[in-house]
Amino acid sequence: MTGNTKDRRILLGQITGAHGIRGDIIVRTFTAEPDGIAAYGDLTDKDGLRPLSLKIVRITDKGVVVRIKGVTDRNGAEALKGRELYVLRSQLPESDDAEYYHADLIGLNAITSDGAAFGKVVAVQNFGAGDLLEIRTRDGRDSEYIPFTDACVPVVDIKAQTVTVVPPVMTGEPEPASEGEPTEDGGADD
Repeated sequence: MTGNTKDRRILLGQITGAHGIRGDIIVRTFTAEPDGIAAYGDLTDKDGLRPLSLKIVRITDKGVVVRIKGVTDRNGAEALKGRELYVLRSQLPESDDAEYYHADLIGLNAITSDGAAFGKVVAVQNFGAGDLLEIRTRDGRDSEYIPFTDACVPVVDIKAQTVTVVPPVMTGEPEPASEGEPTEDGGADD
């Protein structure tokens, strides 16, 4: 892993648009509780520049309505649309056992249960069915997606900078029926 994890910037939200005429904006948050985005003080862009001070107005179905210090009209709010809001990893609370920030997983070396090198975690994805570790394989040409479950990722060792992975077996072949179980044609195997 390059650099200190505590120095990384973590994406907490994104401004999706203006709300009303007084300069309020809507923020899509990536925090556990939507209003938690204001708990970290000034938020910056990805490079740690252009700090913004947020004050929560209310929570809506579209996102969190916030006021930003210095933005007093709709034009100023619209100019911020698309802006991502970051905080230093060191400003986030420590995670509980078996809970991890995505940023702490990215860059870890992936190994198999027998200790063989498998690749490196390059992202944590979620396409709707749960978190997946995107692992760039050792040859660097392909990515494998490993479900981030206890069965497929039994060990995460942040200190050793490794994750142990057990890739699910996908053969495309149906499992043979056990004795006495119905077969594909509906009959019983006896």
